[in-house]
Amino acid sequence: METALYLIPVTLGETSLESVLPIYNKEVILGIKHFIVEDIRSARRFLKKVEKSLDIDSLQFYILNKHTTKEEVSEFLNPLSKGYSMGVISEAGCPAVADPGADVVAIAQRKNLKVVPLVGPSSIILSVMASGFNGQSFAFHGYLPVESGERIKKLKMLEQRVYAEDQTQLFIETPYRNAKMIEDILQHCKPQTKLCIAANITCEDEFIKTKTVKEWKGKVPNLAKIPCIFLLYR
Repeated sequence: METALYLIPVTLGETSLESVLPIYNKEVILGIKHFIVEDIRSARRFLKKVEKSLDIDSLQFYILNKHTTKEEVSEFLNPLSKGYSMGVISEAGCPAVADPGADVVAIAQRKNLKVVPLVGPSSIILSVMASGFNGQSFAFHGYLPVESGERIKKLKMLEQRVYAEDQTQLFIETPYRNAKMIEDILQHCKPQTKLCIAANITCEDEFIKTKTVKEWKGKVPNLAKIPCIFLLYR
């Protein structure tokens, strides 16, 4: 296996690895002893799911979150500089996409270290595929402002971009605030604007539906505590 920083995708929910991850990913994982992760507990759980016989205690974990400094991240890559492959594991989906793993990749690139992204589920790409919206031009905005007035202002700005640029607009919300987000969309976006709600992508109870804002009113399912991605288009 070539020495590199491997970006290792994780399932988006409680779904089988076989349905969303290539066998090759397992081969790569078994060849790595150093992992940069957001949360050690969930990373260990994922690795055990990949291979039950894996000796977790023989592995080295480096925690990467919003409190990690760039100096610490740079030091994390020391094993890679010495010729040992490393893996980056996100909490869900693909590392470095709306994820602190991007900081590791940026430093690895600056140090001229090889970076290899592995194939796996991305809620952003999968939701665009299933929405029926413009897949030639789209923008992902992560989380919108928490404060109501600022969030509504941002929603209106994104809707304007839909019509001005013919561009699909994507964003997410903390699961327990899904209902409030949908309420704001239905109250403040144009009736003819299309909204796609994609929830629990790749899971057994996956829900992906596209309707106009007008058509959604009174017909929104209970999405409390469920990971969702929202898409707007004309």
